[in-house]
Amino acid sequence: MKEIVLVKYGEMALKGQNKSSFEDILFKNIKFRLKSVGKFKYSSAQSTIYIEPDEETIDLDEVISKLQKVFGIAAICRACVCEKDFADIQAKTVEYLRETLEDAKSFKVEAKRADKKFPMKSPEICMELGGTICEAFPEIAVDVHHPEVTVIVEIRDTNAYVHAGRIKGAGGLPVGSSGKALLLLSGGIDSPVAGYMMAKRGVRVSAIHFVSPPYTSDRARIKVEQLCEKLTPYCGDIHFYCVPFTEIQEELKRRCPEEYFTILMRRLMMIIAQEIAKKEEALALITGESVGQVASQTMQAMVCTDAVCKVPVFRPLIGMDKTEIIEISRKIDTFDISVQPYEDCCTVFTPRHPKIRPQLEAVEKAQEKGDFDSMIAQAVQDTELKIFKNSET
Repeated sequence: MKEIVLVKYGEMALKGQNKSSFEDILFKNIKFRLKSVGKFKYSSAQSTIYIEPDEETIDLDEVISKLQKVFGIAAICRACVCEKDFADIQAKTVEYLRETLEDAKSFKVEAKRADKKFPMKSPEICMELGGTICEAFPEIAVDVHHPEVTVIVEIRDTNAYVHAGRIKGAGGLPVGSSGKALLLLSGGIDSPVAGYMMAKRGVRVSAIHFVSPPYTSDRARIKVEQLCEKLTPYCGDIHFYCVPFTEIQEELKRRCPEEYFTILMRRLMMIIAQEIAKKEEALALITGESVGQVASQTMQAMVCTDAVCKVPVFRPLIGMDKTEIIEISRKIDTFDISVQPYEDCCTVFTPRHPKIRPQLEAVEKAQEKGDFDSMIAQAVQDTELKIFKNSET
C-alpha cells in the first residue's frame, strides 16, 4: 500500500503575494533536512506539500521526526494514497488503519473535499465511511465530540488521502525567510532558548561567545559548542564566533568602578558583537534577557546597554518567567547542558553590589576611564570561527 507524507503550513498561508517566496524557502529546508534519509518526490498544492518516498527502504517515522523540527510546518500527516473512488477509499481505510482502529474505543470521520467534482459531499463521505468502519470493527463506537481516533479523508485534485489525524509541527516561519541575526550565547539556560525562539520566526541564527582564559576553562567553551550542536536541528548550520575577552575584563577591573563592571562588560560585548555581525551580514543581535531576572537585566541597565547599539537587539524572552524558559529548554534538549557547572566570562570579577538602576551618563563616564578601543579591535581580529553543521542531515 502506497504511503505519503502530507506537510501542512499555517501562518505562511496568510502571506498573500509573498507566499511563494516563503514556500520556496520551506521546500529548500525540507529537502535539505531529508537528504540523508533517502530520495523523495515533492509537489505542492493548496497549502500542502506532498512528500512521496522514492525508495522502499525509507523509514517514514524518521522522516516525521526530522520534519517536526523544521520551522514553517504546522502539521504533518502520514497518509495512505487512494484512488478518487469511494470503494477504494473504503477498502484502504479499513486495511491501512486496522491496527489503530482495533485498539480504539471510539472514532469519528472528517472529510475535506478540495475537489468539488467528487460525486459525494463531505457529510455523505463521513456517514458512509463511518458505517464501513463500524461494520469492520464492531467493538468501536462513534463519538463526534471526543473521539479517541479521528479518521480524516482528503479528496484532492489527483488522489484521495486517508490518515488518522495530524502530528503537530514546529510552527513559525521557515528559517532564512526573515534575515540573519547574531545570538549572544552565554552557556546558560536562557540564550539557547532565545536563539530557538528567533529561528522559529524565520531568522537564520549565528552565535557569538566570549571567553576569558584562564578565568574560564576549556570545558566552558565545549559546553557552549554542545549547545550549538543542539540548536542546529532547529536553526540549521550555525556560524559560531569565539571572542577572547580576558584583556578587556582585566582592564575593566583595573580602571572602572566595580559597581558598573557588569553593565560596562555588556556594553563592550555589544560593541564587539556588532563588528562580528557586520562580517556575518547579520541585521540584529539576539540576547536571552528577561526583565528583572538579574541585575544587568533591569530596564535601566538595558537602556545603558542599548545606547551603544546601532542595530536592533531582539529579546524574545523579555516577558517570560524562568519556569517558561526552562520548559522550552527541556523541549529542545539544552537544559541538561546549560546547567553544567562551568562558569562563563559573565561570572568573572562579579561585583559585590552591582548597580541595578544605572544612569546612562554615569555609565558612559565610567567607561571613559578605560582605554578599550584598541583592545576591541584586537579582540575582533583574534576571534575564531567554527561552523556547526546540522547533525540530523
